[in-house]
Amino acid sequence: MKRPFRELLQVPLRNGLNRPRAVRGSGVPMVNMGELFAHDRIGNVAMERVPFSDSEAGAYLLAPGDLLFARQSLVLSGAGKCSVFMGAAEPTTYEGHIIRARLDPEVADPLYYFYYFRSPRGRGVIESIVEQVAAAGIRGSDLAGLMVDAPPTSQQRAIAHVLGSLDDKIELNRRMNETLEAMARAIFKSWFVDFDPVRAKAEGRQPAGMDAATAALFPDEFEETEFGEVPKGWGVQRLGDIIELAYGKALKAESRNAGEIPVFGSNGQSGWHDEPMFNGPGIVVGRKGANAGSVSWSRGPHCVIDTAFHVVTRLPELGPHFLFRLLAAAQLEAQVGDSAIPGLNRNIAYMTRVFLPPVPVAAAFGQLAESLDALKGANEAEARTLAAIRDTLLPRLLCGELRIDDPEVFLVRATADVGADIQSA
Repeated sequence: MKRPFRELLQVPLRNGLNRPRAVRGSGVPMVNMGELFAHDRIGNVAMERVPFSDSEAGAYLLAPGDLLFARQSLVLSGAGKCSVFMGAAEPTTYEGHIIRARLDPEVADPLYYFYYFRSPRGRGVIESIVEQVAAAGIRGSDLAGLMVDAPPTSQQRAIAHVLGSLDDKIELNRRMNETLEAMARAIFKSWFVDFDPVRAKAEGRQPAGMDAATAALFPDEFEETEFGEVPKGWGVQRLGDIIELAYGKALKAESRNAGEIPVFGSNGQSGWHDEPMFNGPGIVVGRKGANAGSVSWSRGPHCVIDTAFHVVTRLPELGPHFLFRLLAAAQLEAQVGDSAIPGLNRNIAYMTRVFLPPVPVAAAFGQLAESLDALKGANEAEARTLAAIRDTLLPRLLCGELRIDDPEVFLVRATADVGADIQSA
């Protein structure tokens, strides 16, 4: 059964607010095109703020379940891109390049139609109304007139429950990894920036959050240096004595589309290659552009292109986990030259002074960070499997190939069966 999209709406489609750049910066959060393209399910994410009046609240505030469509895009695949607003901690609006669709829950489940428009089936429907001029775009009047699948609401809800549960677990894994990452940063700061264990021992207290063997690695007093107080026995070193920032390789974009080895540049991963170019601790430092001076961790064999530096350690006994955190804390972004194309001069970076603990202390942190990183890796692997299961089930559920009697039972069986197929492929 098919129905015009307008018959599923609780209120008419509405374009968002237009706010000049000059007035932005305070007010309520606004979903921009950046958030729409970066997040399929939009919730409590960082957003630009805009002034907002009480008279606009009824027309332009978002409600959980609102579908958001991109009116324009530079490419065909982006025009009409659909995201769903999951709710946020404070009132949130949306910008004028976005069309809001608020569905009538009596006849349409918002999550079902979110997945519908993400599927090849729904995407084909959207592309039938895309106009390609200087940029690709859709009009609200055409969107309202689309003939879309309209199965019984009970079936919509069952499909949305299965697919939404998979995305919920993926989101949970992402949040868990954010927590694990925050823990690693906090421990590094406590040990190597604030020197909390040393201060505790100097005051006759047991350092918090560590066993006696680890606490014994830290001294119980400080000594004065030209750079301030340093734990006794620790050193102050130039970064150039610890690492080399080696140039990445020139690798054309067309050469970054095959293989299983990730390719990294200043903006993160930018493709795949058929063989690694570097060994080493797997740390990448941005060399050019907006992310010059940024530090990222690539894990495992990798390639680095010439917009970034590949880190070669001069003191491998420090371990990659400690070294990564040390570089991240060095704030290399502050040393980036101010020019048309920002860049990090490695010779200037080499002059940065850092506090260096004895190797056993760095190794103790490395073991702890490695255990946290292993948990993150397991979460990421599970999330990839769950996403593959979701993407496999999506078209089969929407076309009716698979039927759901009990969503929870179906979810358990499908996760096991499809997951096993994916793992064996």
